[in-house]
Amino acid sequence: MQETSNTHTPNNFIFPKTPTGVEGLDEITEGGFPKGRPTLICGGPGCGKTLLSMQFLIKGITDFDEPGVFMSFEEPTADLSLNVKSLGFDLEQLKADKKLVVDYVRVERSEIEEAGEYDLDGLFIRLGYAIDTINAKRVVLDTLEALFSGLDNQGILRAELRRLFHWLKEKGVTAIITGERGESTLTRQGLEEYVSDCVILLDHRVIEQVSTRRLRIVKYRGSTHGTNEYPFLIDEDGISVLPITSLKLDNEVSSDIVSPGIPGLNDMFNGGGFYRGSSILVSGTAGTAKTTVACYFAHEQCLKKERTVYFAFEESPQQLVRNMRSISIDLEPHIKDGYLQIHSSRPSLNGLELHLLTLRKIIKEFKPTTVIIDPISNLINVGSEQEVRSMLVRLIDMLKVNNITALFTSLNKQTENFRPDLAEESVSSLVDTWITVRDMEGLGERNRGIYIVKSRGMGHSNQVREFIITAKGIELLDIELGPNGILTGAARQSNELQRKMDEMKLERELSRKDREIARKRKVLEANIEALRNEFESAEEELSLLRATEELQEQLAGENNKSIKKD
Repeated sequence: MQETSNTHTPNNFIFPKTPTGVEGLDEITEGGFPKGRPTLICGGPGCGKTLLSMQFLIKGITDFDEPGVFMSFEEPTADLSLNVKSLGFDLEQLKADKKLVVDYVRVERSEIEEAGEYDLDGLFIRLGYAIDTINAKRVVLDTLEALFSGLDNQGILRAELRRLFHWLKEKGVTAIITGERGESTLTRQGLEEYVSDCVILLDHRVIEQVSTRRLRIVKYRGSTHGTNEYPFLIDEDGISVLPITSLKLDNEVSSDIVSPGIPGLNDMFNGGGFYRGSSILVSGTAGTAKTTVACYFAHEQCLKKERTVYFAFEESPQQLVRNMRSISIDLEPHIKDGYLQIHSSRPSLNGLELHLLTLRKIIKEFKPTTVIIDPISNLINVGSEQEVRSMLVRLIDMLKVNNITALFTSLNKQTENFRPDLAEESVSSLVDTWITVRDMEGLGERNRGIYIVKSRGMGHSNQVREFIITAKGIELLDIELGPNGILTGAARQSNELQRKMDEMKLERELSRKDREIARKRKVLEANIEALRNEFESAEEELSLLRATEELQEQLAGENNKSIKKD
């Protein structure tokens, strides 16, 4: 086989781009809008076209020192200044600083006469003067339909549109042109999307009474870009976009241990707790103390001066603080010290993506090391199964990228087939640690148990530990085994009482045995003493007999000697 040489060389060309200054949008566009080229932003009314364009100009001035021109064909200058003032954009000050020109061009249909010589030369002169006055680098034309509202000649319209886009390129400015969406096209004229180098479509939709704004890059000549739909949020800080493409599994990991804060639960992990930056799921049925476990964790983190964000979908901050005081957990000092933020809202307040975007914004501003969401199962009512899965995956990935320790609670429904709920099923395979709290019913009572389903990278106990909640908090009880397995509640107490009674009986029996042995010992010692005395008496009698016998023998011997002498 003939060898062929690879003549391909790496392309080091960097496509010139202008940063938008809009959070998340630069990640999706991989650097911003095409520099020196026009970008079309289209969409229906109320989707944020004017706001995105204005934020592009303001951020260009404040963050990149690039003056801008905003030419409006619909809203007067005074209305624009008032509308964006609530977002902290002071147009009047920027105009006074010669950094911004806002021009309102009023176009009346009755004043337009089609004579075959319609052109935009007047607009070019007016726009060119504004650009040259402040040496503008960014330009916005809002909205283009108003400029051609009275023109029905499609040939002239298309020619002037092409000339406008060509003129903007010659001026070397990065331009944004906004346009209303047509019935079957991206814009009403259907031409702007073809002559624009970058086209962004904004959409404002309502699904099951939940409003969501989304952004999609339709095309971007000369550059790669994100192709999905991305949710974006409009709040007091302007527009922020959640880029899905930036959530990759390349995050760093930590070997530091974070304590759950519950006495006894630490011992169930070989390492004494969770790894920092890991994700923990606490699942269980209603009333099994999932929120209490979450608050213990938040309290423990705040005691260690760790910033913590608590998202509550069922209780207000005041109610949560009050309830935890009943078990000796006081969260109020942590809130006052600035280590704890509690955000409470109903899941139906926003769509799934906006909840995710809100969390991302809070993380950026507050910079927490711990995030608690209680419970994630409430989000199921906001979106479809696929949307819930997608949102939860991106949520966990986003927290891991920021090395944030996350704890989620999930409410399970009591079912006969014990099938896991959607939230639990979606998250259980993604989380690093899974703890389950459950009811243990028996003998007409209900008790609570806790056990560890899994803990990645760390050994853990396989026991089901019963726990009780008292005025002093959560207390994990020791394992109590009975003839039929683990005993809980009244059975545990009955078994403990029986064990104590057995111990008392044994102690009494041992005491009786000790006394009996003592008595026998005394009798034995008395018998031994009597035998000893009897033995000594016999020994003394024997000694006396032996002495008498010796004396008799001695006397007999002496008598014999006397007889022999006689």
